[in-house]
Amino acid sequence: MRKQVAAANWKMNLTYQQAEELITGIINTPHELSADQYAVFAVPFPYLTMVADKLKGKANTGVAAQNCYTKTSGAYTGETSVEMLKSIEVGYVVLGHSERREYFNESNEMLAEKVNVVLGAGLTPIFCCGEALSIREAGTQNEYVGNQLKESLFHLSADDLKKVIIAYEPIWAIGTGKTATSEQAQEMHAHLRSVLAAQYGTDVANEISILYGGSVKGSNAKEIFGQPDVDGGLVGGASLKADEFVQIIQSLK
Repeated sequence: MRKQVAAANWKMNLTYQQAEELITGIINTPHELSADQYAVFAVPFPYLTMVADKLKGKANTGVAAQNCYTKTSGAYTGETSVEMLKSIEVGYVVLGHSERREYFNESNEMLAEKVNVVLGAGLTPIFCCGEALSIREAGTQNEYVGNQLKESLFHLSADDLKKVIIAYEPIWAIGTGKTATSEQAQEMHAHLRSVLAAQYGTDVANEISILYGGSVKGSNAKEIFGQPDVDGGLVGGASLKADEFVQIIQSLK
């Protein structure tokens, strides 16, 4: 069975003290993860070591950086390399979130470079893709999102591709309170899996976890995650509430 993942994306939120209180609250709220279920916390850079320390000894949990640079070292003031992340035992890196694509002009080509350095360091990329409302309204979302995969991931070998987690996030449903219906989520996830299968074969495509991101809440997670091609979620606002994120974790299939 594919890995089922509840990934929290705290974005640029919380003070250190608030972050410590939140992760402690999540840990202390009773919940269980089965062998194929994972909880991953993508937290701001200053909190990575604190969260990693809190999660030590907790099975099937991990810490993710929200970004990294394309180079492994050098004179790039203000950037963070995968080697730095690896040295503090960060296991995952979120790449290509719609906010980074929009506000920081990250292209598919740049993200291909980031995927390479993350995999090269032995870390797991959580690769984000998704379409804006205008693309959805034009009916070209399948081609658009498929192209994001092709331009950023299709240079990889099958073995490397299987190390990537994909997160589909309809941009029109992020932080808006709008959510794709479970049927819309399943439709796009199935399409993405078919795009992967066309390039790498069905067996490879069926091994890759594809998460849904876009106003996932405790109240809708079970229905969304219950779809056959949805393997969990990349969760924004609801991950900032301990009880709600635990409910989302418990909604994994």
